[in-house]
Amino acid sequence: MTAGPGATDEVLTALADPTRRLILDRLAALGDATATRVAEELPVSRQAVVKHLGVLDRAGLVEGHRDGRERRYQVRPDRLVDTARWMNQVADQWTRRLDLIKRIAES
Repeated sequence: MTAGPGATDEVLTALADPTRRLILDRLAALGDATATRVAEELPVSRQAVVKHLGVLDRAGLVEGHRDGRERRYQVRPDRLVDTARWMNQVADQWTRRLDLIKRIAES
């Protein structure tokens, strides 16, 4: 599944915040965890973690599911893969443009 421009924008916006990147890293390390567990080793409150998880969820980077009275979250890597693919395409385009400029300048 390839993400459209809006999805890529959501991912980049979500990842622009360093706290959300920490939460994503922590959740990736834990595999599957509650907001309380994620918040244990972070310098933010559980309530802040819940808000950040909401942003990450809307961007498609995490997924939450009910487990009894708790909500457990896990990382969804497909949006990261799609965004990385888009970034590589942009980098390749710039490399080709710069190579052309170099060839023109050297001739």
